[in-house]
Amino acid sequence: MKKILISIIALFLLLGCETGDSAQREVKKMTEANKINATATFAGGCFWCVESDFAKVPGVLKVVSGYTGGSEVNPTYESYAATGHIEAVQVSYDPAKINYEQLLDVLWRHMDPTDGGGQFGDRGPQYRSAIFYHDEEQRLLAEKSKASLGKSGYFTRPIATEIIKFDKFYPAETYHQGYAQKNPLRYKYYRHGSGRDAFLKSVWGKP
Repeated sequence: MKKILISIIALFLLLGCETGDSAQREVKKMTEANKINATATFAGGCFWCVESDFAKVPGVLKVVSGYTGGSEVNPTYESYAATGHIEAVQVSYDPAKINYEQLLDVLWRHMDPTDGGGQFGDRGPQYRSAIFYHDEEQRLLAEKSKASLGKSGYFTRPIATEIIKFDKFYPAETYHQGYAQKNPLRYKYYRHGSGRDAFLKSVWGKP
C-alpha cells in the first residue's frame, strides 16, 4: 500500500504543474482503480479445482494458484508440503459485483469442510481446507459464515475448515496456473477420480 501511495504522490508532483486538471484526474483514476479490486485467499484441497471453480464466478477478476501458511520463503511444488504450506488460491474480485460473504459460500459449496485431513483423494495437511483472512472484517465474516454452515444441517460432522491470519502467498509454478483450461482432459479425469464432484452432488444436488 505504501508503494502505491508513494507512486501516486510522485505522479502528482511530476505532472501536476504541467498538466493541471489532467494530472489530478489521472491520480484520481489510479486511486479509484486501486479501490476496486479486493483480495481473498482460500484453501480447499487441490488448487487446480479450487482455481477452476472460482474462475467461473461472476465478479471474480483473477485466480492464482499457490502456496501459503508455511514457514519458509519461495516454496516449490516439490518442497511445499515439507515446509508447512497449504495449496491455496488467491482471488482478486470486484466488491461491487460480489462480496466476501458470497465468496465464502462459493468455497463451502465446492469442497468438504468437515474433512480436516485433506480433500477427497488428496490426503495430508497440505491439502486441508482453510480461510486466510486479510483483515479483521474478513475474520469476523469467516467465523460467522463457518458457524452458520455448522448449524445449517447440511453436515453431520463438525466444520473442520481453519480460519488463519494471512501472511504471505507464493504463486505456484506456471504449469499449475489455469491447469483446467490448459489440460482439460487430464483435469476432467483427475477431478472425477478424486470423488469431489460426486460428493458435491450428494450434498448440494449438483457439482
